[in-house]
Amino acid sequence: MSINERPALSDLISSNLGYPRIGGNREWKKALERFWNGSIDESELHSEMKRLRLEHLSKQQDKGIDLIPVGDFSYYDHMLDTSVMFGLVPERFNYRPAGPVPLSVYFGIARGQKGATASEMTKWLNTNYHYIVPELANAAPVLTENKPLQAYREAKQELGIEGKPVLIGPYSFVALSKGYDRKDLATIVRSFLPLYTRVLSELAAEGVQWVQIDEPVLTTLFPAEDLDIIQEAYETLTQAAPALNIMLQTYFGSLEHYKHLSTLPVQGLGLDFVHDDGENLQHVLQHGFPAGKTLGAGVVDGRNIWRSDLKAVAALLSQLAEQTSPTQLIVQPSCSLLHVPVSLEAEQKLDIELVHALAFADEKLEEIAALTAALGERNPSALAQVEQSADAVARFNSSAARVQTATDMAALLAKEPQSRSVPFAQRRAIQQDKLKLPPLPTTTIGSFPQTAEIRKARLQYRKGEWSAEQYRTFIQQQIKEWIDIQEEIGIDVLVHGEFERTDMVEFFGEKLKGFAFTQNGWVQSYGSRCVKPPIIYGDVLFDQPMTVEETAFAQSLTSKPVKGMLTGPVTILNWSFERNDIPRSQVALQLALALRAEVEALEQAGIGMIQVDEPAIREGLPLKKEQQQAYLDWAVQAFLVTTATVEPATQIHTHMCYSEFQHMIQSISDMDADVISIETSRSHGELIVSFEDQVYDKGIGLGVYDIHSPRIPDVAEMLSMIQRALRVLPSDLFWVNPDCGLKTRTKEESIAALRQMVLAAQAARDALAVSN
Repeated sequence: MSINERPALSDLISSNLGYPRIGGNREWKKALERFWNGSIDESELHSEMKRLRLEHLSKQQDKGIDLIPVGDFSYYDHMLDTSVMFGLVPERFNYRPAGPVPLSVYFGIARGQKGATASEMTKWLNTNYHYIVPELANAAPVLTENKPLQAYREAKQELGIEGKPVLIGPYSFVALSKGYDRKDLATIVRSFLPLYTRVLSELAAEGVQWVQIDEPVLTTLFPAEDLDIIQEAYETLTQAAPALNIMLQTYFGSLEHYKHLSTLPVQGLGLDFVHDDGENLQHVLQHGFPAGKTLGAGVVDGRNIWRSDLKAVAALLSQLAEQTSPTQLIVQPSCSLLHVPVSLEAEQKLDIELVHALAFADEKLEEIAALTAALGERNPSALAQVEQSADAVARFNSSAARVQTATDMAALLAKEPQSRSVPFAQRRAIQQDKLKLPPLPTTTIGSFPQTAEIRKARLQYRKGEWSAEQYRTFIQQQIKEWIDIQEEIGIDVLVHGEFERTDMVEFFGEKLKGFAFTQNGWVQSYGSRCVKPPIIYGDVLFDQPMTVEETAFAQSLTSKPVKGMLTGPVTILNWSFERNDIPRSQVALQLALALRAEVEALEQAGIGMIQVDEPAIREGLPLKKEQQQAYLDWAVQAFLVTTATVEPATQIHTHMCYSEFQHMIQSISDMDADVISIETSRSHGELIVSFEDQVYDKGIGLGVYDIHSPRIPDVAEMLSMIQRALRVLPSDLFWVNPDCGLKTRTKEESIAALRQMVLAAQAARDALAVSN
């Protein structure tokens, strides 16, 4: 049935859930970094941030969005915003909230400051966005300011926009926080309800029509006993502001306990119909949708960059309308558009066939507006957009780019080794005999500072202003300088520094087949850190060696071992915009086979240590428990396919960071890396507790300092971290390293911190020698 044959949904309206903060040219990032380095003052920062906020709101208004979110804009992170709005400043910052929290404290919580470590940073559900984890230990919540109300007033006064304030819901906020016993969750949620009721009451008094309360944890497998406190919370909020329409918004999957949660006393329920594996639709078809309640239908993908087939989406919306009514339906993205680039407007170099298959944030807003107009007003232009989108998607999916070399992965892998030739215990003896490393060997994670000089040289080379030989000479000079620095500091296992690499995923994607790259496709990862994910559009294939030249050169400069550095297959997958026409597991295995060729090339060049980083392996873990083991199985398989063919004497390392790893220790062990390094300093060593109950029998380094903070910890602090780990981990398997690569730090910060780290390692060795 065509759109014209379906009943018109004349009362359909459009909505957005959140817009990218960074600006079309990363103006947000640049303003923050100018403020942090002292180039602009606080008033100038506020002025630039306001300009960006209003520009983003105007753009959504111009695109025809009816319900425009306000309050989704942040100076760093929306969870941090909620924390300071409720006065949650950790005690170590020595600040007792009495009104709005100053920027110095706000950024201190995020980045650390002298005498106070930053709060933990971890992945936002299963995305590559990182949030600052609220700390509830000894917390006494107090409302310092009504941020959603301020955002609403600004949009109305400046632009005449009747905005939809956005805030994190009480259940998700507490569930995603730390510093309390899980059995006390209901009590803690109750302690926040008076603050939420005040926020909502003030919004209602201002005349706000709709408020979006995000509860993403409701799509995870949360305990059924929490339903009581969720029910209580929303009864309380609704009673406090009965005139206010609450849209309870969920995303990243299907709703757990649909029958119960769909009857909560709220006026709207937002569901993700893209990343739900069809389950939300089945819930609605099987159980219906409550009469009188509005369904926020998340039908445009807010997490990936592929254009929607709007004919298929229109059919889905019509199906949903049959279970509700046009007056109960809102067209919106599956989640905030924070996770996709801003606009396709700057993409002048991509293949035109690929461009026609893409949609960034602005284009997704156009899709939402077109669907609303096509199904409602029967607008001819919108109807044409719907038809064009279906044709473009079909044309690209049938193109040579996607079907040229389709492979039966199961048959291919059946012929390939997927485990090391000898077990770890035997490999360890062989490797130690060859390497003769001291106890508690020191190393770094891979990258060294990417200075302005390095970035300028890379740009000159890319523009053709430098020859390949000029650029090679420059990179070799950087490598030699840092090999010398590492040797002088006394680090045991060295790295070449990755000066030739823009980004740990983009670099490899540029050298493999099946990838495309944007000019301006930036997204926020954490704080001001933005990444430009490559696009995996077709089959991934190895072309030629990617890292051998620089690594072999570094090794020629020293008698100490130099690690080869690769990004692992699952991280490349999770940090790319992957194709959506074949299973993710198949893309991961294509990547694994391509990277295996690089591992073998490094080994053949005489590199005896190879690090295959998988920092993003945890973030791809499905939110549903029943789907997690299957993901872990193919993720582990992909790592083993990458590394299994090396000789026993070749030591395989890997690295993971900024996620919750406590429940996947066994899968990490199954990866069979000889050494793994995991972030622990920002979580204040909490992962160490996991090893009190779970045995880890391979080499391991738990990061002893936080590289994302400019703060340099002293020797005693690092030594304390090492000694705490050694209470539960064998000293003969333990390594000492930073949390992550040093790309974002300055040269001076890096050298100072590494000196302290080496001194801490030596002090720990001395203590071991005495105890033995």
